[in-house]
Amino acid sequence: MASKVPFLTMIIILSAVSSGNSLSLNHYEKSCPNVEFIVAKAVKDATARDKTVPAALLRMHFHDCFIRGCDASVLLNSKGKNKAEKDGPPNISLHAFYVIDAAKKAVEASCPGVVSCADILALAARDAVFLSGGPTWDVPKGRKDGRISKASETINLPAPTFNISQLKQSFSQRGLSTADLVALSGGHTLGFAHCSSFSKRVHNFDATHDWDPSINPSFAVQLKSICPLKNQAKNAGTIMDPSSTSFDNTYYKLILQHKALFTSDQVLLDSQEGKNLVFKFAASKKAFYEAFVNAMIRMSSINGGQEIRKDCRVVN
Repeated sequence: MASKVPFLTMIIILSAVSSGNSLSLNHYEKSCPNVEFIVAKAVKDATARDKTVPAALLRMHFHDCFIRGCDASVLLNSKGKNKAEKDGPPNISLHAFYVIDAAKKAVEASCPGVVSCADILALAARDAVFLSGGPTWDVPKGRKDGRISKASETINLPAPTFNISQLKQSFSQRGLSTADLVALSGGHTLGFAHCSSFSKRVHNFDATHDWDPSINPSFAVQLKSICPLKNQAKNAGTIMDPSSTSFDNTYYKLILQHKALFTSDQVLLDSQEGKNLVFKFAASKKAFYEAFVNAMIRMSSINGGQEIRKDCRVVN
């Protein structure tokens, strides 16, 4: 990941809308004043050892918020007959849970029983973006941790095969706009995708096309070589944005070049509002950063938890 200091280093958001618990920027000002420093250190230390950590933490936070709100239910382990979210098909490839465990352990040592796992995950996602060369922001805090986690509910996550109507509906159900959808999709500037997420776009696409006609032909050929029709390599795939290792606006430039990896990326051009925003963010990293920060705060303010877990993997 890039270590440069981004030109947009701080965006202060003074308020956040929350469904459920009320959030505030100074929630831990007296009860755990060092929480942000502690979490940032855990993320930085883990990233120094494994450059895939930031993308993993950002995706984990997104997948958490889109099921039952940002309640850390994605962190819970399966138990008995209950299969938890982390073991649902869209989440099997999630990793770096140990980073949240390490942060929680350090936070508990400093201020036991005060900070929720949901807040730690929200802070870690912010730190992951910043460590990757992206913006930083003040995270509203005060989330509670949920007690329910069901793998069956992960079917409700927006899929990489979604068209624009499906994406809009998925985001709208969570109080998020098309502008939020386009901005949050920019998180795909980080991370790795397995062939299963996009191979159908480049093999036997339909009766008249071998590959999705919305894909740049040279890019389609490249993806076919990475993911052959009878692929046997378990971890075959490609990084989401091969042209850059930092959190930037290159993702939107790739969409305009028809080199987006997922159907759900390329279809952002299929609505006029989405198309306008893709052009805007491709032209201005500053505009993307501002929109991304505001969308992240709106998304991460969806919360409906009930407790402060002592261990992020199990309910109290």
